[in-house]
Formats: sequence, C-alpha cells, structure tokens
Amino acid sequence: MMTREELNLISDAIRSAESHTSGEIRVCIARRCDGDPLKAAYIKFHKMKMENTQLRNGVLIYLSPTDHKAAILGDKGINEMVRNDFWDDALEEMLACFRREEITDGICKGVGKVGELIKTLYPISDNDINELSNEVILEE
Repeated sequence: MMTREELNLISDAIRSAESHTSGEIRVCIARRCDGDPLKAAYIKFHKMKMENTQLRNGVLIYLSPTDHKAAILGDKGINEMVRNDFWDDALEEMLACFRREEITDGICKGVGKVGELIKTLYPISDNDINELSNEVILEE
C-alpha cells in the first residue's frame, strides 16, 4: 500500500506536529472504505483505545486514499472546545492532494494542519509524554 520511506515521512510529520502540542495524533490508512469514513474512524478510534489519553486530546486521521475518503476524529476533550467544522480545512487539504495522487504529501499536510489546529488548545508542556505511538496504522 505504501513504501517504508512514505510511512517514515508520515511518522516524522506526526512527531513534528506533536512537538508543538500535548495532543496525540494517529494516522490510520485503510485499503478500502466502502461506507462513511467518519463512522469507520469512530470504530477504529475506540478499538485502539485512543480515548485513554490523560487530557482526552487524541486525534485520529483515518483515510482511504484509493477511495478518496478521509475523516478526522478528535476526542472528547477537543470536541467540547471547538466548532463543528473545526477539521474541515485539514480534511479538504488532504482530499485535494489525494485527487492529484499526492497521497503521502496530503497525509503529511493534514497531520501538520491538525497539529496547528490543536496546539492552541493543548500547547506542549514541559513534562509532555508521548502517550500514543507515532507509527502509521495500516488496515487491510
């Protein structure tokens, strides 16, 4: 689905985005997404126990580049503080890249945009702990 080099670039983008926020960002890439990507993201979010972060500030970027579908799901701590269309810019930026077949670039831009969005809500703290892995999840 993706090369090791592409996966490393995405993991590096996650690390970079998280260096400015205590929020936790995960990326899950699905081979196919036949239904609603937000529903699939919700299921994956809870299956990975992302709601277990101390500040409830996890964000899942769930996508199926093949189907040009993506969703961004924030945990309760973030969603209680933001407007409903909070993730729309990041999502549209990713989807525009997917339509141009710039998959890795789109994911990295989306991760960066999410990091920018949440750093004002959850700035990095001196004793920040990386609660969730930065590795990309590949779903068959």
